[in-house]
This record gives sequence, C-alpha cells and structure tokens, in this order.
Amino acid sequence: MKTVDAFIPASDFFTLDVADFTGKAAEVNAVEAFLKAASRYTGSLFIPGIDRPFPLTEETVRGAAGKFLLAVQEAGRIYRYLEERKGKEAFVTEVSVDETETPQNPVELFLILAMISEERIPIQTIAPKFTGRFNKGVDYVGDLGQFAKEFDEDLSVIAFAVREFGLPESLKLSIHSGSDKFSIYPIINRLIKKHHAGLHVKTAGTTWLEEVIGLAESGGEGLALVKEVYAQANEHFAELAAPYSTVIDIDVTKLPDPQSVMGWSSAQYANALRHVESSPDYNPDLRQLLHVGFKVAAGMGKRFTEALRANEQIVGRNVTENLFDRHLQPIFA
Repeated sequence: MKTVDAFIPASDFFTLDVADFTGKAAEVNAVEAFLKAASRYTGSLFIPGIDRPFPLTEETVRGAAGKFLLAVQEAGRIYRYLEERKGKEAFVTEVSVDETETPQNPVELFLILAMISEERIPIQTIAPKFTGRFNKGVDYVGDLGQFAKEFDEDLSVIAFAVREFGLPESLKLSIHSGSDKFSIYPIINRLIKKHHAGLHVKTAGTTWLEEVIGLAESGGEGLALVKEVYAQANEHFAELAAPYSTVIDIDVTKLPDPQSVMGWSSAQYANALRHVESSPDYNPDLRQLLHVGFKVAAGMGKRFTEALRANEQIVGRNVTENLFDRHLQPIFA
C-alpha cells in the first residue's frame, strides 16, 4: 500500500503484489468464513480439462488459507483503495502470487481465485508461480514438459473458476519475467489456442534493453552514454541486484571489466547485450546486470531520454523488431 499513491494519477494497470503477506496467518474468524464459503467444493474436486479429480479436504482449505488468505485480503484492501480514487472501470487489476517457494497446484490456484472472488476483486490477470527459473532478460531454465503441464492445468483452473465464481471472462494468466523466455513460447502458443485463452506478458525489461542496444548501435554520444550506464551498474552491482536476487543468476567473474567496455565498438556492445544465444559475443551475465540497472538510466534523467529522442529511429527499430518478431509472433501467431 505504501507505494500506491505516487502511481495513481498516471497508471491504469496495477499489479497487487502482496508477497510480504504470503504465509502469514489471517484472523481466525476470516479463516472460518472462508472454510464455510469453500465447503461446497470439499470432497473430490473435478476441474474440466484436467483428467484426474483432486481430493479437497478441510485440511487442504485451511492450508491454502494459511498461506494465501491474508495476502488476498491485503490485495482486496489495495484494490478498494484504488477504486475509491480512480473509479471501478479506470484501471486493470492483476494479482501476483508468483513469489512463493513452490508452484501452486491446481487446487491452491482454484482456492486463491475463490479468495479473490470473496474479496470482490474484478481481477483481469493472475500471476502464479511456475516450475523453473524465470530470470530477468534471459531464457527460461527448467523442465519444459513440467512447465507445459502446469500451464495447461492453470488455464483449465482459470476457465473453471470464471464460471464458478463469476470472475471476469477476460481473466488471463500472467507470466512475470516472461519476456525473453523464447523456449516456452511454442508451448504457450499451443496451449492458449487449445483453451481459447488470453495471456499477459510483461515486456518493460526487454524493451529497456533494446533501448540500450539502439543507443549502442547509434555510436557517438549514444554509445558513450550506455558505456557509462554499464560502468555505473557494475560499480553499484550489490545494491542493484539485491531486490532481484531471486530472479537473476549473475556470475560476476564473467562480467566484462568496465575499462574494457569503454573501448568497445558499437557492434561489440550490441552483440554482447542482444539476446542471441548462438552469438559468441552474447553475455547473459552482462545482460542480466543491465536489466536490473535501469535505475542508473533513471538517475540520468533528461540525458537518457534526450538520447532516446535523438536516436528515435534506430531505438524504435530495435524495440519494434524485438517485441513483434521475437515475442508477439511466437506467442500469438
């Protein structure tokens, strides 16, 4: 809640990230009320599209409430705060439950959506936890078969929950840190078509990196500026990396020396940063560091934004080709 106010005037999409409340106990009367609301599903839960029933006991419901009920209540409190200030139809609401140690199973996701319904949150997207590593700016690392199973089942759960709880028909899965996960896009493409489902993928991080690539390719002042961005990011590695420690794997021994980078050509810088794993110049450690180093550019203020404007054509080409050819087409075509 403490970070909401500054974004209310300008924003129309809010992710209710209540990870700090996950695993903390809700009040006893709230748990009992949820047990009563969910009691009609106890026994065997059959979810259309999943070929096996799930045992749903009071103990299961209590376990889910113990992990998620307080977090969803906090999401409800934030949503109502936003609704009072912006109006019900003025923004899109996402709830994030991806910062847990293990993926939610279908029963847990179903019960989370039940809690969201009880809070009267008109949720448009939900971000669950999936198997594997979703590191910033680089490809998925994990078991593709297990990811496909979880994604398929989550889509079935969402469709069932929409019907059962009267949630918005536009409710869709969200994949956090989902940009640049090229190896899972064919799976996603196949499954959203199978389920006639939508999808939300955040692309702010990959767009920022394409801006840096565009400035590097522009040469001159643009190249000098992004060399400075890297040098500052390298110097402030610890503080930049700390908030993202669970979604980056950076081998500091493989980060290039900032002094060496100062001597790089446009092609050397762009090829090291661009996400082409077949390229001998590609450096995923540098890419992850610059991904979380956006604060360096933010601190530059107009210096950075004016450089983007001065090199709008080359920056725009990189951003557009990356989003359209490497993200939208593989996911939705």
